[in-house]
Amino acid sequence: MADPIQWARYRWQRLISTEGGEGSSSSSSSNKCYQSSKTSGKHRIVIPCLGHFKEEYEKVSKLYMNNKIRTTKYTLLNFLPRNLFEQFHRVANLYFLFLVVLNWVPLVEAFQKEITMLPLIAVLTIIAVKDGLEDYSKYKMDKRINNLLTKVYSRKEKKYIDECWKNVNVGDFIRLSRNEIIPADMVLLYSSDPDGICYIETAGLDGETNLKQRQVVRGYSEQVSEIDPEKFSSRIECESPNNDLTRFRGFVEHSNKDRVGLSKENLLLRGCTVRNTEAVVGIVVYAGHETKAMLNNSGPHYKRSKLERKVNTDILWCVLLLILMCLTGAIGHGIWLSRYSEIPFFNIPEPDGKLISPTLAGFNMFWTMIILLQVLIPVSLYVSIEIVKLGQIYLIQNDIDFYHEKTDSTVQCRALNIAEDLGQIQYIFSDKTGTLTENKMVFRRCSIAGQEYCHEENAKRLESYQEVNSEDEDSADRQCGSSTHMSEWHGHNCSAVNEPLNRKSLHQLSGSYPAPGREDRAGDVPHSGHFAFSSPIETDVVPDTQLLEKFNQISSHSCQQSEEASSNLSLETMYITDFFLALAICNTVVVSVPNQPRKKVRRLSSLGRTPIKSLEEIRQMFQRFSVWRLSSSPLPSVKESSSESPSSFVSKLSIFRMKLASPALDGAVQGAAEPLNTDSPENSPVPQELDIVNAASPDEAALVHAARAYKCILQSRTPDQVTVDFAGLGSLTFQLLHILPFDSVRKRMSVVVRHPVSNSVVVYTKGADSVMMDLLRTASEEMEQKKIKERTQKHLDDYARRGLRTLCVAKKVLSDAEYAEWLNHHFLAETSIDNREVLLLESAIRLETELTLLGATGIEDRLQEGVPDTIQALRKAGIKIWMLTGDKRETAVNIAYACKLLEPDDRIFTLKSQSRDACALVMSKILEGIQKNTSAKKKPSQKLGNVFASPSTQAPGFSAGLVIDGRTLEHVLHDSLQNIFLELTEKCRAVVCCRATPLQKSVLVRLVRNKLKAMTLAVGDGANDVSMIQVADTGVGISGQEGMQAVMASDFAISQFRHLRKLLLVHGHWCYTRLTNMVLYFFYKNVAYVNLLFWYQFFCGFSGTSMTDYWILILFNLLFTSVPPIIYGVLDKDVPAEILMQLPQLYMMSQKSVAYLPSTFWMTLLDAFYQSLVCFFVPYFTYYGSDIDIFSFGNPINTAALFIILFHLLIECKSVVSTLFSEGILFYFVFTLAFGATFKTRNQPSNSYWIMEKHMTDPVFYLVCILTTCVALLPRCVSVL
Repeated sequence: MADPIQWARYRWQRLISTEGGEGSSSSSSSNKCYQSSKTSGKHRIVIPCLGHFKEEYEKVSKLYMNNKIRTTKYTLLNFLPRNLFEQFHRVANLYFLFLVVLNWVPLVEAFQKEITMLPLIAVLTIIAVKDGLEDYSKYKMDKRINNLLTKVYSRKEKKYIDECWKNVNVGDFIRLSRNEIIPADMVLLYSSDPDGICYIETAGLDGETNLKQRQVVRGYSEQVSEIDPEKFSSRIECESPNNDLTRFRGFVEHSNKDRVGLSKENLLLRGCTVRNTEAVVGIVVYAGHETKAMLNNSGPHYKRSKLERKVNTDILWCVLLLILMCLTGAIGHGIWLSRYSEIPFFNIPEPDGKLISPTLAGFNMFWTMIILLQVLIPVSLYVSIEIVKLGQIYLIQNDIDFYHEKTDSTVQCRALNIAEDLGQIQYIFSDKTGTLTENKMVFRRCSIAGQEYCHEENAKRLESYQEVNSEDEDSADRQCGSSTHMSEWHGHNCSAVNEPLNRKSLHQLSGSYPAPGREDRAGDVPHSGHFAFSSPIETDVVPDTQLLEKFNQISSHSCQQSEEASSNLSLETMYITDFFLALAICNTVVVSVPNQPRKKVRRLSSLGRTPIKSLEEIRQMFQRFSVWRLSSSPLPSVKESSSESPSSFVSKLSIFRMKLASPALDGAVQGAAEPLNTDSPENSPVPQELDIVNAASPDEAALVHAARAYKCILQSRTPDQVTVDFAGLGSLTFQLLHILPFDSVRKRMSVVVRHPVSNSVVVYTKGADSVMMDLLRTASEEMEQKKIKERTQKHLDDYARRGLRTLCVAKKVLSDAEYAEWLNHHFLAETSIDNREVLLLESAIRLETELTLLGATGIEDRLQEGVPDTIQALRKAGIKIWMLTGDKRETAVNIAYACKLLEPDDRIFTLKSQSRDACALVMSKILEGIQKNTSAKKKPSQKLGNVFASPSTQAPGFSAGLVIDGRTLEHVLHDSLQNIFLELTEKCRAVVCCRATPLQKSVLVRLVRNKLKAMTLAVGDGANDVSMIQVADTGVGISGQEGMQAVMASDFAISQFRHLRKLLLVHGHWCYTRLTNMVLYFFYKNVAYVNLLFWYQFFCGFSGTSMTDYWILILFNLLFTSVPPIIYGVLDKDVPAEILMQLPQLYMMSQKSVAYLPSTFWMTLLDAFYQSLVCFFVPYFTYYGSDIDIFSFGNPINTAALFIILFHLLIECKSVVSTLFSEGILFYFVFTLAFGATFKTRNQPSNSYWIMEKHMTDPVFYLVCILTTCVALLPRCVSVL
């Protein structure tokens, strides 16, 4: 028979040519051409600048960008204007710019023009320098990247030449070697790998270090030599540039109008690195800023924190206060002028001789007061907040407790401006797998053909297992409850449905079948910890004795069985064989053997020298074996052997094995197909070198390792074929026709293969039981399948109750006609650009029907260290925790109990309904039940109160938990049911959402955030958690085993869930408390100081005069009192970390914003008014009636104000060293002494010359300063004590 790949290509070409050749299809062909030209604006046409494409290339290339990138924001010419333009987007900067301009108006001038500009210039300069340095570092990086060299084909020199990245254009041919970085997005046209595979590392994009496979476009992979760009006559049509890294749609159209579909598997992305491949050639489709990597480069995360929104509101209150004070000054100045019956001597007339009326003078004085009292608006507050946040982030990232030695990682703070939000979290939405659990999948149980295999020996191994170099971590796991599930299985006897045949002793079986590769682990194999999903606890699987005995009967003992005895084994053997074949090949796992060169394995290479006669016999036997009772549409070849009895299977299997083991065969073939000798390890089919399993998920790796334990070993995988060494039968090479990957809609994956012996098309499918059970055959005559389905469902429910992750395994056999019909639709879906995902989904659903159930698996995922303690602590802190998972209900509930999200005393309500009305009715009944229990429990405990009471509305003696599945979520998320659903969840201490899709997770987070106005935190570790992480107020990613997508999208990244405890309870509390106290302190000191000027206006006719020199007035807030609050905001610790960890209830203080309530803000302003009154009137009454000048009167007021403001902060501090505050006082005295000694005639008629020097020798000055400070701070000291 012809090669299946050739046959498939022939079918595709025939289908396309038929459409183009028939008259009835001519119109459709023209429609296709019209549609292509019509949608060319949406799509991108890529052609090389070679040959007959040259003229067309000149037109098309003008529309596309080159490969030069520029991530900088500024240039030398536009830096100053653009930076100023961006800075003046801030309202505070615009406000102070307005004051600077206002001070240049002579009628309202309050200060010297240069002094008014000083604060604004200082702030703008600091930010400009920071922005300039950041942009310059980007410029240097851009320059280095743009000047990197790569090999580009030159049409002039007819060869590949070195060219800078910036000179690469769309349509250029690029040649890359091993370890080179890909300069632009390119379609792979050639690979030196014999199977057309290119290995790339995508760490630059998503942080994942495991290698990914990309393959050459179909039709180019079989070329022997490297592609010649001059002979390339095809054109590429693909989608317009977008930032979706997981999707690429397009097709290659050859000169004969044949089309070949393109997918992400054919695309090499910019920034990735070529690994393990000597040479690749591709054509550029996206360059520069149109590449997917650049379109995803959105810069740092920016979210506005809740505190920042409050600060903006309070600044508006300060603006209103400023306007009120200025109105008071304007009205007072007008009244004061109107009291003079005669023209006062100081009222100088205008040049035309007219006098300014009191009303106009009061209006002018309003603007003068605005300039004088401008300090009331804290211009330095925004800069100080940014500095404090950077300091807090630095301390978090350098906390040694966040370091995880096993992964060599620590906390990452990716969002720099929401650290204080960590102290206000009210809801946590957590994923389960990889977040609460380790994501180390351990194969525990399986059910095949309705019979369960408990793997008791494997359970005993796991109970006593301690991973190498991690004894402490495993012991902590057991203390935290991760071994809770293990204890449930200890000593559990599995009641098999059918008794095992010819049972051997446990000693003989366990001695003959150690875990594969365990003996050879100490060889030249790299340490398994260097590879994902390859720890010994995952790879070492001890086979079940009963199932292993049946494998012995299949492989070695079957040749000694009589036909009568073997008849009982045929049906069960069929299921067992297909079950483990599905585990081995229904995945995307790639295996590689260290120190072994790659060779292309041809189809049926291991049977190459088998006599043709025996091969035909084997084909007939496998056709009977594969189709009997498994296919509703048997192939014609099966009818020829329909007279065979099932009992002949074992005897033919032994013939097959004897033929393969014949001495006449080649040595390599003989070694691969030699019968398994249980007493001789040398004859084991397991390679002497441990194969390295590269899996995309731990579930796939666990199933492959389980199949390996039963000598069903995945040997190699290429884009065209999969080779499996099955139980001593030799290497079976399956032609890999299609892979239908897993998605969240179908919740399953399938592989379509052509069987190496029967030559039939077989579909192997694995997926969630919630969808797989509905896809099984429902024919009335399939009584055996019904029994298997019922028994398997019972086993699945039992696995879920034990907290295991469950998967169903099924198969389907297709006839050639059925496959050709499906292939026609699938090919059209593959080659389409618009709605490609929808068409592929429909194609997969069309294929995955009428399946035959083979069995099910149960995989354990252990809890991470410290998860139960962390959840208990977070709940004591008043945080509600929701578990959002895609697992089934029983598994999710079991894990919820294990991690103490649900307690044994909790009353669990399950919300599951098929319609919206039924869902509303069920929720109403649950609410009634909770309210009855709440009212009953509250009566005897009404007198019991607690300051740190939980925000939940539950009674002290009653607690409820809510469990809801994905289908019901669709109903409750409807607008009409959202309010009652949220009311119900508020009365529950925990919510578990199972079978939830990524979209439902994000909708739930958004619903709670918007409707309840609650601070939310979402934590997850996988790509399916990205949407909810981005929606939440704070997103936390866990750098687990599922890549770095969640980390890349998060605001904070941690390595273990237990780190969330200290991140919130300690650093969250500190960050919020420090920042709120610092912000309140800024408002306090500005109001207190500016009021001194305001009180003085009552004694100077509201003339806008200051009793302090303008330089000292401006620098008071800018220099003298700016550093201590920043130090306080970064380093102060109101409560030690140990106490915060031991008493999680203290977190409620920051959670409820106790430190920054509206009442706290106004009390702070009242305190500032009181202290300013004391600070002004104590010196006033002291010097009342004396002849001191204005600056001699203002100097003790200014000095006392400095003491009061700094000592006020010292009282508030709990841990910062007091010597830091002495520097502000020292700097003030040094400056005023130098200023008074230098500026001899600074201001006229008053003069600040030698003022401080005189007061330093006056005892009254010291007495005034000390007395004023004590009286002003007395209430604050009393309140603290």
